[in-house]
Amino acid sequence: MKAHTQETQATMTPEKSLQFLKEGNIRFQNNLKSNRNLLEQVNDTQDGQFPFATILSCIDSRVSAELVFDQGLGDIFSVRIAGNFVNEDILGSMEFACKLAGTKLIVVLGHTSCGAIKGACDHAELGNLTKLLEKIKPAVNGVSEPKDASLRTSKNSGFVDEVSKKNVELTIERIHAESPVLSQMEKEGAIKIVGAMYDIKTGAVEFY
Repeated sequence: MKAHTQETQATMTPEKSLQFLKEGNIRFQNNLKSNRNLLEQVNDTQDGQFPFATILSCIDSRVSAELVFDQGLGDIFSVRIAGNFVNEDILGSMEFACKLAGTKLIVVLGHTSCGAIKGACDHAELGNLTKLLEKIKPAVNGVSEPKDASLRTSKNSGFVDEVSKKNVELTIERIHAESPVLSQMEKEGAIKIVGAMYDIKTGAVEFY
């Protein structure tokens, strides 16, 4: 399989891009891989890149977007930060990816048993991590159940995963609210912005 070209990128739609990722994740779950020569893709992309999707995911070592969606060099823009939230730098990167580089899909990918989410649930403090986790606190506060404070910690895996899902939802809301560029592109049908959760136990991605 060759890397995407300007011509193949032009044939992609938001819906087709989403389908490509879904099919790639099914291959990953079944331990199958597309037949691609990565060194050939290095050569194919030396004069330019034409990815079809932009994926915001966590730095978690188990959640590499290229692997879990079975994609090669030049296929996706991958933005990674603990807790998969956005700030102006990440929004700027997404605007570049979609408006200037032509990707048709943005995926905000959370995952189960997320360490950053656990830290936010436990109100952890450590150097610069303290400020990072503050950005995830709205998701913690956005999950109303359980009420009992003793159950709203990292020890409650169900609560942690609900906060992860809420964090994805709030991140998408922030993209819409804080990036008029991306919001307008989605209204025009040029791109789609979707949320998803990766299950670290099964390798499956569930799209919202």
